[in-house]
Amino acid sequence: MTQSIKVSVDAVVFGYTPEDGVSVLLIKRKNEPFKHSWALPGGLVRNDEALEDAVRRELKEEAGIDVQFMEQLYSFGMPDRDPRNRVISIAYYALVRPRDFQLSAQTDAEDVEWYSVTEVPKLAFDHKNILDYAIKRLRGKLAYEPIGFELLDKKFPFSDLERLYQSLLLQQIDRRNFKKKIMAYGFLEELAEYIQRGAGRPARLYQFNKKKYFELKKNGYNFDLFL
Repeated sequence: MTQSIKVSVDAVVFGYTPEDGVSVLLIKRKNEPFKHSWALPGGLVRNDEALEDAVRRELKEEAGIDVQFMEQLYSFGMPDRDPRNRVISIAYYALVRPRDFQLSAQTDAEDVEWYSVTEVPKLAFDHKNILDYAIKRLRGKLAYEPIGFELLDKKFPFSDLERLYQSLLLQQIDRRNFKKKIMAYGFLEELAEYIQRGAGRPARLYQFNKKKYFELKKNGYNFDLFL
């Protein structure tokens, strides 16, 4: 029996800002199937390109952005996931700062926008399943690796870090216990600097010490916020 299977890539690009929380990058399809429907950026892999090159190309072509680092998420291959052909999709995900990118809908996308993960419209194909899986992976990773510091300013009040975790986990955290655990690892430095926001008291600033973090990681430290 001759196989007739195509391979595609889909990108789940999460964005984060302290003001808006966690969002996901979506494109509005210009063509059938699912014309005018929102979807994850993605498309078929060319015969002569690697998967990672394909997903970066699709993001550039459909959303006008260049995301260098993405992590492979999972493969999705239900026979009826695409009404045109039998298509297996290799999904990738990334976590970025939306303000670092200028969106531009191109090729077969008629629009591109950031949507809050709590207000996602109906998605084409099985992209809701892919997004749900990516959110689950992101939350799981947060529990054992301090990802997300690159989404904050170089110097930031601790409240920004709390909002980051609450937004990604989509739940409230025990603020006192959270701070105690984070500070105990030693990769967050307390600075003798403050920032004034609003009418409240000035907030002390902190910064992430990457060198200290990689030293801990090399020595096999155990990061778990929920122990």
